[in-house]
Amino acid sequence: MEKVEQFLRGVELDNRTAALITAAACGVGALVLMVRKVTSHREANDKIQRARNRRTESLQRAEQAVLRHKESHPTTDSAAILKLSLSELTKQLREGLLNPEDVFYSYMEKTLDVHKQLNCCTGILLESFDQLKTIASNKDGLLYGVPISIKENIAYKNHDSSCGVLINLDQPVHKDSVLVEVLKRQGAIPFVKTNLPQGLLNYDCSNPIYGQTVNPHNLQKTSGGSSGGEGALIGGGGSLLGLGSDIGGSIRIPASFCGICGFKPTAGRLSSQGVRPIYRGQKSVLSSAGPMAKDVESLALCMQALLCDHMFSLDPTVPPIPFNVQIYQSSKPLRIGYVESDGYMQPSPSMARGIREVKALLEQAGHTLVPYSPLRMDYVATELLVKGILADGTTTLLQKLEGGPLDPCLRAQVIPYYLPTWLKRTLSFLLKPLSPRGSAVFNAISGVRSVSDLWKQHAAVEDYIQETIADWKRCNIDVLLCPVIGPAYNFLYCGKVTPILSYTMLYNLLTFPAGVVHVSTVTAEDEEELKHYKGIHQDHWDKLFKQAVSGGEGLPVAVQCVALPWQDELCLRFMKEVEQLVKQSRD
Repeated sequence: MEKVEQFLRGVELDNRTAALITAAACGVGALVLMVRKVTSHREANDKIQRARNRRTESLQRAEQAVLRHKESHPTTDSAAILKLSLSELTKQLREGLLNPEDVFYSYMEKTLDVHKQLNCCTGILLESFDQLKTIASNKDGLLYGVPISIKENIAYKNHDSSCGVLINLDQPVHKDSVLVEVLKRQGAIPFVKTNLPQGLLNYDCSNPIYGQTVNPHNLQKTSGGSSGGEGALIGGGGSLLGLGSDIGGSIRIPASFCGICGFKPTAGRLSSQGVRPIYRGQKSVLSSAGPMAKDVESLALCMQALLCDHMFSLDPTVPPIPFNVQIYQSSKPLRIGYVESDGYMQPSPSMARGIREVKALLEQAGHTLVPYSPLRMDYVATELLVKGILADGTTTLLQKLEGGPLDPCLRAQVIPYYLPTWLKRTLSFLLKPLSPRGSAVFNAISGVRSVSDLWKQHAAVEDYIQETIADWKRCNIDVLLCPVIGPAYNFLYCGKVTPILSYTMLYNLLTFPAGVVHVSTVTAEDEEELKHYKGIHQDHWDKLFKQAVSGGEGLPVAVQCVALPWQDELCLRFMKEVEQLVKQSRD
């Protein structure tokens, strides 16, 4: 019996010991986690500070260089240079009436001034000063001597392409993107990188590294995104020509918000090598790089410069289709479909008025206008667009956002992404009778259930593209006139009003070329009409959209022009016609 008692006392001691060891282990584990969290926070702050320091240093060195140039070239008429269109500038450079050095420093000085107001640059490309010294070797290039800005995610050797996320900082790329290399061969001088939103998948322009970019027409409004730094810089006059990227309207929305022109080519028309996405492998909604500028002629010249043998040689995956000047310059009357509403989100009053006014101008010019409605947008918006771009249930995006703070502009959009899949699907079920659109969105952000379902989703996208092309042929339309999101939003609304992206993301899904042209400004009458805006579904998204665009009097209004795949030149021709008709109506 004594032996049994001794054994039991031993077991009791061992259990106590085990409990103490377990408690100690938990405490150590908690301490380790806390230390890791503190260390991670410190590392994140250090990374951010290093990036900001690099930007500050580049801006200061550029400012010093500008001052030295002004002292040694006191007669340079920068104001006259900045007033020239791209076509006028390239002509004077080619004829020797202007020299590249005066042009470069004029735009560098203006960029530094615009950045101070709008916070649109992530850094000056100091290598551009060296390129300027040897630019004469590219005198035959179509863009000889033209300073050009590029979005931060477009690779430039020895610089980060962070996409606004900390995980990509301190990872300078080893070579230029194909597009940058081609632009250099054509005589252009990439001189500055511009801001974008954290993670790219948002149409605002703010991130924890470089902060919020604001609108050149109203500092209390966003520039839009994700190519918002480009939109702000060009809209503010600091750049004549820029390069952005577009996966859901990322070129077209900031062009609309900032009163400039932007063009998303057919997916695959330009090389994507070195244009960094937030994640790779997503094939339902395709991104395109494209130009942004003050006018359509500049967009066309940039496309002509890029669509050359050098690009086709550097990237054999791009179809070797040169720019067709004959189609761009054609003048035959067009049969134009026009969209007043896509049936998923009601346009703002200024968006709708822009379509009505441009429709009337096109009819007066001899074109035929026929009403058109995109097919099955309630289904497409969630099942093909949202579920396509977030087919992994948002896992990859959330991984990219790890290691640092979440930007306020993104918070409302991504908080639901953090919910477990079972809860997203449960909420989808519970919301169905109360908010059909909310239910569909929760189902879509849950992603696909299997590889088999992913293949079915891809097949559904392919079917929808063919269905839409067949519908265009049935209606016998050449191009499409449709609304684009606008006017510029108040801060912190882009992440809250994602359904409105149906107006732009649709053409990424379809792979159709699409561009934006500035046609008007918001009037007092538009603002008055906005007071009575209800929306189609009359849900919280409609209410938020109304709030987002309020207070927009005087801001730019734009329209969107669309063509079938590989008819980029026809799309640009249509954009140019709209631009010219609007200009004539004002004169």
